[in-house]
Amino acid sequence: MSAPATGQRMLTVGRLHGAFGVRGEVKLESFTDPEKTIARYQPWTLRDARGNTRLVEGVKVRAGAKGLIATLPEVNDRDAADALRGVEIQVPRSALPPPAPGEYYWVDLEGLHVVNTEGADFGRVAYLFNNGANDVLVAQGERERMIPFVQPSYICSVDFESGLVTVDWDADF
Repeated sequence: MSAPATGQRMLTVGRLHGAFGVRGEVKLESFTDPEKTIARYQPWTLRDARGNTRLVEGVKVRAGAKGLIATLPEVNDRDAADALRGVEIQVPRSALPPPAPGEYYWVDLEGLHVVNTEGADFGRVAYLFNNGANDVLVAQGERERMIPFVQPSYICSVDFESGLVTVDWDADF
């Protein structure tokens, strides 16, 4: 695989899971919502476990009985498709549409400084996850804090210009 020319932040939006059939189609796991939206974010950068990358465009995606199936240019047989098992699909952050007002891409929140309403420093947003009931912001500073991403109850404000998330969360909790 050869590296594409890009200086942008890349996001992993899916993963290939090996061959589907004998004609070179590949099982596709999409991290987008809805899943089939992944097809809109082309070209894709394919990244293997060693960090090697290559740019592909013209990928066709269809729904299969148990998930998505992709047809990639120049992948014409089962062996070539199976060689893509575990390869990540990445796109530049700029390929995503702007979020609606009051909505955020998790990746845009990562790295922002977190303070509570009393000014206590909670560190930085390390990552977010969904626990089934709601999204959770994980701030890492002198210790790790998990704060429900519920506005305005716990997340008071997000200010990208100042790089700051203000939370209503007890510093001792």
